[in-house]
Amino acid sequence: MSKSLQELLSLKGRTAVVTGGAGYLGTAISETFAELGANLIIASRDHAKCVTKCEALMRTTNGAIKAVPLELDLLKKDAAPQFFDQVHRHFEAIDILVNNAWSGKKNSWESITEKDWEYDVDISLNSVFRMTKAAFEDLKKTRGVILNVGSLYSHLGPDYRMYDGKEFANPPSYGAAKAGVIQFTKYLASFLSPYGIRVNAISPGAFPHPPTQEHKAFMERLSAKNPMNRIGQPDDLKGAVALLCSDAGSYITGQDLHVDGGWGVW
Repeated sequence: MSKSLQELLSLKGRTAVVTGGAGYLGTAISETFAELGANLIIASRDHAKCVTKCEALMRTTNGAIKAVPLELDLLKKDAAPQFFDQVHRHFEAIDILVNNAWSGKKNSWESITEKDWEYDVDISLNSVFRMTKAAFEDLKKTRGVILNVGSLYSHLGPDYRMYDGKEFANPPSYGAAKAGVIQFTKYLASFLSPYGIRVNAISPGAFPHPPTQEHKAFMERLSAKNPMNRIGQPDDLKGAVALLCSDAGSYITGQDLHVDGGWGVW
């Protein structure tokens, strides 16, 4: 018997881990899962921020879901296995892993150091490997889903004319690491398919943080780069996340969905 779209989109009874789940884009991702009925583990180095977000989500869903805040430092190589030890104190296994966490400096080519480069690759790419490796046994049990967050700059080079090399610099390490995430997504989609695990990515762009949005001239330059003539807002990601992480996307794997206002068509 066929299921309704509402049934296909429901995540009731499932459990999702969202790294960076209380951040700018991570908040919208976490809200998507809560609205679809999933339990949540929101993880980042800022535990207090995770606590606040979890409390808010449980309030807005009237306690229909359980949201657990857990501290996680993805730069520590042994952090991921220890993190899942904590997860299993609250849930038997997870169904969905979202690798979203990111932090870094706004380096230009001239200013970036080898230390900066290694930091960005570690947080953006190596952490995806570590979390996926640690979550693998859970996802085998649940025939789960992995969603990796790439970037517009996984695919396209930044236009140097848009950046001043200082305040709005685009670090060369960012796009390189995110491109690695996309290739790793395709690898995992192939090699984890025998376990019934689906693996996809979304590539947002451009989604500047609120402080950057205060700079009108730069926002106009960003907006003009895509056919929709605007920047992305966090809620623009919700539909893509819902599709790729629910049964509505059960025949989709190995894909990278561009949420970029059409930037890539020009």
